[in-house]
Amino acid sequence: MRLPSRPRRSALYVPASNAKAIAKAEALPADIIILDLEDAVAPEAKYSARITAIEAVKAGGFGKREVLIRCNPLDSPWGPADLEAIASSDAAGILVPKVCSPRDIIVTEEGLRRAKDDLALWIMIETCAAVNSVREIAMTESNSRLSGLVLGTNDLAKEMRAQITRERAAFLPIFTTTILAARQYGLAVLDGVCNEFTELARFETECIQGLVLGFDGKTLIHPRQIGSCNEVYSPTAAEIEWAEAIVAAFDSPENAGRGVIQLNGKMVELLHADQARDLIIRYRAIEDLATRRQNCRPLS
Repeated sequence: MRLPSRPRRSALYVPASNAKAIAKAEALPADIIILDLEDAVAPEAKYSARITAIEAVKAGGFGKREVLIRCNPLDSPWGPADLEAIASSDAAGILVPKVCSPRDIIVTEEGLRRAKDDLALWIMIETCAAVNSVREIAMTESNSRLSGLVLGTNDLAKEMRAQITRERAAFLPIFTTTILAARQYGLAVLDGVCNEFTELARFETECIQGLVLGFDGKTLIHPRQIGSCNEVYSPTAAEIEWAEAIVAAFDSPENAGRGVIQLNGKMVELLHADQARDLIIRYRAIEDLATRRQNCRPLS
């Protein structure tokens, strides 16, 4: 199982056809930058956007950020060429849209056969077919590059004829199903975007909902969403203090061999100690990423 080993709280989509937006993204505190060749790029700009994305990654201005390139759908006029170009790029991963079945993973793997070993495969869960096959898709991680799942709520809403309400009620079963599949097979999993980027209160509500459900982070469409997203998906000082107390209590010789202890008036089990250690690891990874970002090229 390939459990997420780095912070993936915020993943910002950046149009690969917009050189200024890409340059600005190099200094933004998003954990992941997704250079988009699909939805954000007009048909006549697809070819030049692909070149821009490949060159931007090669330039290395993103520091320690995880950079993915979202290709066009596999069956589109641009999909095969996108796969070939990204396979030979310096990107950390490729994000493939409109995946419907495990067969699409096989096709993608064939297109990436000459790629470097550590090029990660991420896929969009944004079709009804993908939702109905999400467990079977996740199962392919054992013999593929598959590393992460990303919800595409806008496309799902269109296909389902559903409405994206503040509560996102139509999508809650889909979120849970996708998260369960991701956790079972050790994949990262990211929430879909919030279209109302000027309504930060609504956006923060979606972030909290996603955190409660179990997402690793959220995809974003505007830089102003990054700060709130990172804050929601980061452990609080109180949570870290409590986690450290739990770990220290179970590491104490007096509690050796015990599966349940009392701590500050609460019953705490070994599973809580495991959760506490995981939280501390994630917190330290966030701290490390923030430190490493200081070496990024500053915004000019």
